[in-house]
Amino acid sequence: MRTKIVCTIGPASRSRERLLALAKAGVSVFRLNFSHGVAADFATTIENIRSVEKELGRPITIMQDLSGPKIRLGVVPDGGIQLEKGARVLLGPEASRTTEMPYLPFDHPLILDHLEKGDRLVLADGGLQFTVDERRSDGLVVLISENSGLVTSRKGLALPGKITRVRALTDKDKTDLEAALALGVDAVAISYVQTVDDVLEAKELIAKCGRRVPVVVKLERQSAVDNLDAILQETDVVMVARGDLGVECPLPLLPMLQKKIIEACNRASKPVIVATQMLLSMVNSPAPTRAETTDVANAVLDGADCVMLSEETAMGNFPVETVQYMQRITTEAENLLQERFCHKEPGKDKGIPEYLAYSACILADKAGACAIVSHSLSGKSAQQVSARRPTQAIYALTPEYSSVRLLNFVWGVTPIFVEHPEEETSHLLRAENFIAGSSDFAQGDCVVITAGQTRGEQTPRGTNLVKLFWK
Repeated sequence: MRTKIVCTIGPASRSRERLLALAKAGVSVFRLNFSHGVAADFATTIENIRSVEKELGRPITIMQDLSGPKIRLGVVPDGGIQLEKGARVLLGPEASRTTEMPYLPFDHPLILDHLEKGDRLVLADGGLQFTVDERRSDGLVVLISENSGLVTSRKGLALPGKITRVRALTDKDKTDLEAALALGVDAVAISYVQTVDDVLEAKELIAKCGRRVPVVVKLERQSAVDNLDAILQETDVVMVARGDLGVECPLPLLPMLQKKIIEACNRASKPVIVATQMLLSMVNSPAPTRAETTDVANAVLDGADCVMLSEETAMGNFPVETVQYMQRITTEAENLLQERFCHKEPGKDKGIPEYLAYSACILADKAGACAIVSHSLSGKSAQQVSARRPTQAIYALTPEYSSVRLLNFVWGVTPIFVEHPEEETSHLLRAENFIAGSSDFAQGDCVVITAGQTRGEQTPRGTNLVKLFWK
């Protein structure tokens, strides 16, 4: 299996027995959703995952998913407010509630101060949409309802395309981040990102904790999609979080938006996860719908590195069966991907690393190689090889634990932690020794190696060598 599976842990899956079964079924990354707890609540789960990792003898990545700012309405009295299309509604703080027209309590002064005439607001389920009609002198905002429906308490509110001063990391997130890093999580997903500044803030906080872990940006806001190029410069992984993104943008546009995001991530050699409702029917059913199987397969064919399960494994009745089904779907899609395979030359804006990866893939085909072995400190060379989607297996050797955990998100890559002995500084020799000693390769097998070669005491400055090697 080359497409990686991300699995959300919850009551249906957090026992050690169930975690072992999920890992055996093909899970590479376990997601801990901090919208439903704090670090202490996940301590036993983290211990169990590490125990499973040790038993299986392969790295498993633990991803912390931070809550992010919860932008919700307050309590609406009398069980809800029935609105008709064109109705005028007031939005404002609970303390300013008035009875002159239907009132939606909203205690987020930063957002209220930022609203302008013409802005759109959407309830998180997408069922009701509003347009800002007026900002009153008393600080309240008049909305016009664009459709009919029932407004109930604590509904999430989205502002499609609107950049606000609300940062992605809340005080709870910062506390959760520090505590979870101390417990040993391997990656951090940040919610409701708007600009690259949110990514830089998360990286700074991680560094202050003395850790190096990959940052996963969840694309849930239109403003983040609009700033994707800048975000890709700083993030390590991208998640297409289709739930909230489907509220922010018109639903008919979501499939095309998904494809464009995946394409941009592939060009940047950054791993990309497709998430939300991929096999949702399997919460209660032992088999998915036809549409769901097609959705998962199309994500793979579009170029996704990972596909993610949420409710299906956190609270579903068939968590292990769901992962097994997803693995079967992705394998079939990968087979078609290989049938359609053709080497795509990097764009003219790309540099030497991308062309070395491209050359390694072409050389592997011409020589009939069975695998490509990339030695890299950061893991970037393996990511660049993966972005070409070669038919050969990809092994990524690295002496950095953080790179091993990152590479669990990367399509087709088997990450291998290698010791960094003082007497052996040559990355090339380390790769050759791995091939010679690995049972994955038979005598006479041809393998393409990419590595950073040095002369004397020089420190490698990145991949600068591609070599054919026969065991």
